[in-house]
Amino acid sequence: MSLTSDYIKNKNGNGEKVLSIFLTAGFPDKQSFTKLALDVLNAGADLLEIGFPFSDPLADGPIIQQSSQAAIENGVTLDDVFIYVKEISNQTDKPVIMMGYANPVLNFGMERFAKRAKASGAAGVIIPDVPIEEYDNFFENHFSGLDVILLVTPTTPNERIKLIDEKSRGFVYCVSVSGTTGMRKEAKSNIEFVERVRTHISKNKMLVGFGISTPDDVESYKPYCDGVIVGSAVIKSLMNENGSYNETLELIRKLKALLLAGSHE
Repeated sequence: MSLTSDYIKNKNGNGEKVLSIFLTAGFPDKQSFTKLALDVLNAGADLLEIGFPFSDPLADGPIIQQSSQAAIENGVTLDDVFIYVKEISNQTDKPVIMMGYANPVLNFGMERFAKRAKASGAAGVIIPDVPIEEYDNFFENHFSGLDVILLVTPTTPNERIKLIDEKSRGFVYCVSVSGTTGMRKEAKSNIEFVERVRTHISKNKMLVGFGISTPDDVESYKPYCDGVIVGSAVIKSLMNENGSYNETLELIRKLKALLLAGSHE
């Protein structure tokens, strides 16, 4: 049983595609982060990915790297992240997923991390730098009871996509473009790749992320997936605001409106 998978299936069953929003824990403000996260959910986010800050986030582009650095400078620790996740998950039925890198997890202790994540109410984890070959060693013994969401990229061969689908719990995270997260000046829609991934996924729902930042991007990918993931565009919007977050919440409302049943495709 998977809280994340069941939630996505339920939304899809009502004709909706899901909107997952990435936030860096404790950014832009350590004290008001929980309120921001709940406001984002109320504005239309279906899932929240809470990034735990790390000094060397390899898969992230400059915007998310900057937010991670700012959170570290704000003194945000993994203990703070577990507190945020608990405060948020206590006030919503929507899945809250922890996203970050293997190094902080290993430093914290895998078993200790998994226990704290479960106790905080996290639905699952995304740790993009753990390859499928390390899956059993890293996740199998410690992370039962949590969704473990795995990624496929444009360089992933078909047989490996099938293996990732088999191992992933919650959904498969389809990275739509090669390279790091971030906003592209033009939507380089890699629709053929996304379609190919979908034909090789049978167990999980598939969400598309990386480089999705505008309503046009959402419209492009929407017919070929079960939902979209938006990170850098939201973080950039938060950087440009001064405490109210009104424009960020309006962006989320607009993106979600495109994913509702009956909206234009």
